[in-house]
Amino acid sequence: MDIQGQAALVTGGGSGLGEATARELARLGAKVAVLDLNLDNAQRVAADIGGVAVQCDVSNADSMAAAIETAAAAHGPARILMQIAGIGTAKRVIDKEGNAASLDAFAKVINVNLIGTYNAARLFAAACAKLAPLEDGERGAMVFTASVAAFDGQVGQQAYSASKAGVAGMTLPMARDLAQHGIRVCTIAPGIFATPLLKQLPEPVQESLAAGIPFPKRLGKPEEFAQLATHIISNGHMNGEVIRIDGALRMAPR
Repeated sequence: MDIQGQAALVTGGGSGLGEATARELARLGAKVAVLDLNLDNAQRVAADIGGVAVQCDVSNADSMAAAIETAAAAHGPARILMQIAGIGTAKRVIDKEGNAASLDAFAKVINVNLIGTYNAARLFAAACAKLAPLEDGERGAMVFTASVAAFDGQVGQQAYSASKAGVAGMTLPMARDLAQHGIRVCTIAPGIFATPLLKQLPEPVQESLAAGIPFPKRLGKPEEFAQLATHIISNGHMNGEVIRIDGALRMAPR
């Protein structure tokens, strides 16, 4: 798909990997809707790239549906979905006092990361399937965000790893499901990236994290994630795959 002139939705587009992806899409000529729970962040990015900002909770059906409609009113129906919104917490199954972990905390991560991804995908796909096909019969493409934690999660990452493994696991069946409609689906599983959240950690901690990456021995750059995400959109034969981008990192138990 030629990104130039296409309408794109970027969830979590107000910061981090989502912001970088929104900026790269705009650089390539897309009309970008920046969807984020934090409207101030979304407006900041949208103002910079000439896009539209939309407040959105991906885990809420009505909120996501309204966001798609608002974006379509501004830019026309979207053919590109970058589903990057997500949260992460670390909690042991049993705490130091011997108490079981909170079920609500586990459910919240699953609800945002996994159910939120499916919610965005199903609503985007339903709208996209109604569009006229482009070259090769393609109507649209989606990129999800998993994590290396889906495959080698660390102690305390039960909820996060489960949610991201779920995203990875539904990639191929969804690609097969939507093939009849000409909609491609891929997932990126990033390693440790220099997002604003991670940059809040002390410098020695950041250096320690980078030292565990085989090569290059540095944190990933958000723009590297964005470059991969946009390449997936433009490469019409990429479909049904989960792609790690992590400098050959394999996470230790803790």
